[in-house]
Amino acid sequence: MIHQKRRKELLSQLDKDALVIVTTNPEQLRNGDVYYPFRADSDFWYLTGFGEPESVAVLSHKSYTVFLRDRDKAREIWDGKRLGVDDAPKTLKSDQAFSISLIKQELPKLIAKAKTVYYNSKPSKIDVKINKHLSNYQSLTPFLHEMRLSKDNDEIKHMQNAVDISIKAHEMAMKQTKEGVYEYEIASIFDGYFRKNNSQHAYTPIVAGGKNACVLHYIENNKPLKEGDLLLIDAGCEVEGYASDITRTFPISGKFSDAQKQIYQLVLDAQLQAIQSIKPGNNVSKPHQIASNTIRKGLIKLGLLEDDKELSEFYMHGTGHWLGLDVHDVGEYKQANSHRKFEPGMVTTVEPGIYIRKSDKINPVYWNIGIRIEDDVLVTETGNKVLSQALAKEIDDIELLMR
Repeated sequence: MIHQKRRKELLSQLDKDALVIVTTNPEQLRNGDVYYPFRADSDFWYLTGFGEPESVAVLSHKSYTVFLRDRDKAREIWDGKRLGVDDAPKTLKSDQAFSISLIKQELPKLIAKAKTVYYNSKPSKIDVKINKHLSNYQSLTPFLHEMRLSKDNDEIKHMQNAVDISIKAHEMAMKQTKEGVYEYEIASIFDGYFRKNNSQHAYTPIVAGGKNACVLHYIENNKPLKEGDLLLIDAGCEVEGYASDITRTFPISGKFSDAQKQIYQLVLDAQLQAIQSIKPGNNVSKPHQIASNTIRKGLIKLGLLEDDKELSEFYMHGTGHWLGLDVHDVGEYKQANSHRKFEPGMVTTVEPGIYIRKSDKINPVYWNIGIRIEDDVLVTETGNKVLSQALAKEIDDIELLMR
């Protein structure tokens, strides 16, 4: 019923003769005759709850039409049962359903009845076919992505579930980390625990020991862990399509060095202060401003930074992003050229970091220290709720957990 409600809400924002077209991709070939695991397009999933590939939903104030794959006894023996055209109207609450093979024939009839078509084109084979029938259309983004930005109770429940599973995996990883273990062995903890809990990775995990943590999107995950280094893990699972995104950094030996403590506490202070600024009415750019100022002052105090221009050498990314059906979720950060305000139902990450590469200009005790701390934060009516609060991040708590 939630998908019916969303379709109705979307159409209520459009004129009475509007038509909405939303597609999901075909399966993607990995190599040979092996395909990547299929995951439905987020916009399509949000409006239909239908997880089969090669499908199209067409909405108007008068009807809801679905194009999907036919039943195929031969393919279903190999790949599993398909919903099929006959069962689609009842299951998906659509007014009518057609085989995807008939889209060239039936879609033009639906388009002809519309005054305005709303559609976000993608480079898939299905979208190429649809584009041939559209001489003009408007973007669906301003309407649909604004809807997705504010999460309802069911969405928040799924996200909290994903966060809780991810927290347990992070705790297991902290406890099993030691010198000589390979990054991929730690990564396998997340693989196994996510699957054990009927979830999957929301993104390719980062398991980065020592200097590898200074590579922001390090995903090789194949080096041995060394005594005295830190391990940065950025990993989160997805439940019912909804993502979690959590990062923790901790000492491989189980105990921070003095230099590591200094940098870690600076990142943690920046994160805690940034989280405090997340509440309805506050500017969405405020967490980054606060985190950047805190890190800048701290690095200057430590003698690692001389002026504002050098901050990007150590902190070169934003402090957060929207989270939802996509790990970098949809939703504008500005409205009318100004940063928007936080509103209840929004979910954002807060993830400041400091990355110190080897340099003759820097005291060697700080070389190859890469630290990021990331939590998932829900904006509430009165402030915020840190969905991942249960995962240790204070220095003493991390060292205690790793004993």
